[in-house]
Amino acid sequence: MGLFTLPDFPWDRVQPYRERAARHPGGVADLSIGTPVDPTPEFVRAALAAAADAPGYPATYGTPRLREAVAGWLRRRLGVAGADPDAVLPVIGSKELVAWLPTLLGAGPGDRVVFPELAYPTYDVGARLAGAEPVATDGLLALGPVTPKIVWVNSPSNPTGKVLPAEHLRKVVAWARERGAIVVSDECYLEFGWDPARPPISVLHPDVCEGSHEGLLAVNSLSKRSNMAGYRAGVVMGDPVLVKRMLEVRKHAGMIVPAPVQAAMTVAFEDDAHVDEQRARYARRREVLRAAFERHGFRIDHSEASLYLWATRDEPCWDTVGHLADLGIIVGPGEFYGPAGGRHVRISFTATDERVAAAAERL
Repeated sequence: MGLFTLPDFPWDRVQPYRERAARHPGGVADLSIGTPVDPTPEFVRAALAAAADAPGYPATYGTPRLREAVAGWLRRRLGVAGADPDAVLPVIGSKELVAWLPTLLGAGPGDRVVFPELAYPTYDVGARLAGAEPVATDGLLALGPVTPKIVWVNSPSNPTGKVLPAEHLRKVVAWARERGAIVVSDECYLEFGWDPARPPISVLHPDVCEGSHEGLLAVNSLSKRSNMAGYRAGVVMGDPVLVKRMLEVRKHAGMIVPAPVQAAMTVAFEDDAHVDEQRARYARRREVLRAAFERHGFRIDHSEASLYLWATRDEPCWDTVGHLADLGIIVGPGEFYGPAGGRHVRISFTATDERVAAAAERL
């Protein structure tokens, strides 16, 4: 399967609505793409600068301190008591890994890569890049006798903010292990749960995996939790055999996180206070936008975690996008995440306080 089979980049279709929104006298309130806008923490920037003299090649595996920092964060924040620094691998942003993971794990023609029915488009792209068959489904039993090579789960979900409880994830893990499939969990929003009754949980947590990480990988990122999207700093963790397999391929391919970025990642994973501060900012913005959209006649579905509201007026999503563009507000069409999203829009609360307030006032 060649590159010509890739879908068009979906966000190009929003451009006419951006131009429409730009005519609003108060300017555009962009609530579409989840790009962090708050400053990268000063101590992270200082670590990057201090490591700027980097004449030699960095380690693809990452420094021992970085891998221990990630393992410590897994134990401390996510309850993964058995986290092993040897089973941690830094990557050049989580999107890069999502796109190339099927290839790194040897998927190809004849293999299936399964991902949620409503999902981040790069899961589909990653399967296509590997020449594998992409399969969007929420029902593993509907797959029939053919066992997939890779099963993606995404909790909290992008775009819906839905959280899969431990018992659901446990069933997915058991189903995959019985068939020799690999479960990969995209957990980039794991530290942004808003509903105490449905706290997000890692696939590596003992309540899900029964203490064994065999056949399991978890992906996370510093983009959202530490405002480091511009650093391209992510990690993959879990089964040490699978991590080592990816490490070997990445060594050959030169897929290496730069040394200054590794230094910045290390201090970010060692600190929790800045994440709690950022979380509080997002919580305030979320409440403002949720109240404003509900007053305007929207229904908010799921959205118990992540940095988005999954909203609907029970009409085609492009009608909603157009309506909001006339108010100078840009949101993400739900159709971008699969046909099942055709009557929803994704609303990001990563905009500044000023733009969030402007959007709320217009609504």
